[in-house]
Amino acid sequence: MKANTRRTAAFAVARWIASRERPENLLPEGPDRAFVQDLTYVVVRRFRPLRRVLGELVKTWPKGELEALLLVGAAQILYMPDVPDFAAVNETVEAAKACPNKSVAKVVNGVLRNLLRRREEFEKLLAAATLAERESYPNALVGRWIARYGEEGAAKLAAWHNQPAETWLARKPDAYGEGFFEKLPRGRKVADEPGFAEGAFIVQNPAAAGAVKLLDVRPGQRVLDFCAAPGGKTVQIAWRLGADAKNLVAQEVNPKRLRTLESTLKRCRLDAVRVVPAADEKDAGAFDRVLVDAPCSNTGVLRRRPDARWNWTKEKLAELVALQAEILDRAAAFCAPGGVLVYSTCSNEPEENAEQAAAFLARHPGWREIARTESVPLETDHDGAFAVAFGRA
Repeated sequence: MKANTRRTAAFAVARWIASRERPENLLPEGPDRAFVQDLTYVVVRRFRPLRRVLGELVKTWPKGELEALLLVGAAQILYMPDVPDFAAVNETVEAAKACPNKSVAKVVNGVLRNLLRRREEFEKLLAAATLAERESYPNALVGRWIARYGEEGAAKLAAWHNQPAETWLARKPDAYGEGFFEKLPRGRKVADEPGFAEGAFIVQNPAAAGAVKLLDVRPGQRVLDFCAAPGGKTVQIAWRLGADAKNLVAQEVNPKRLRTLESTLKRCRLDAVRVVPAADEKDAGAFDRVLVDAPCSNTGVLRRRPDARWNWTKEKLAELVALQAEILDRAAAFCAPGGVLVYSTCSNEPEENAEQAAAFLARHPGWREIARTESVPLETDHDGAFAVAFGRA
């Protein structure tokens, strides 16, 4: 019997609500994965207005399976115009019939049909809501965007991040060291593309190219990738080193992410790269190039990480800034005199980027800034990203 896609999505949504684990890790493989992922991501992306609308339709906020099924049903009705209303209701009700509590299907049917009848009313309600509630973000995050980009710019940025993410493939660089990116047509599976098994490409947004370009890797150099997983930039570095990929050390302290890194390198036939859980302290000052692709708030990649918005708080931002500074200081010790240290994030928050760079230079008078680059989605139509290169005297 074919699995009900709404039930599969509701199961992922219920687990996400309970655990706040990354949604992509909660999705099963299968022929319907694309639709299940779209539906799950719409719920996560539009979580705030969905709760607002459903709160008007239920007397007591539901939990567990019922909550997830209502969110899945409402997401289809309000945010997935390609799904016919009858399919949204009927399939979600069918999914609810599999619940041990037989009253769940009755409640789902009644709430979703009531939503259909009152849809115009709720659309007006959301249209009149604040930007943060209407577009489904924390108030504090949108407030920061308004302060930086103005009301109109913030609205455009919020809308941009609510679009489904595009998939980009990065190919091996040519003889001049220039890689190229191509957009994968929607609906095509990465694993089905020619060259996937042979490691001819990786999945990577063009915004990531800035950090690798600033690193300016050349054959013969010793290179340390200090926060290597999931491995996209590691692969780019190894490609540029060519036969000298053995000079690349990829550090990843998280065991789960380290396994992802190893898998990426294996597929790309880059077994020469040395993967370690921690760089050897005896190698301090031994690397010509050091990359720190730091853990960050992910505010530049909310299009592909819709859950990251719900992890964002001012307090967590401050914790990340402190962690980034600590990592930068540790990584700097591995850079050789005359070498280059590149710091990058997939964030557009000033504290993690320009302010972090200034603070590093203030702590390390023997260093200077060489260059920096930033991708702001409003300007580039790509993910948000930042990179700065420091030179050591």
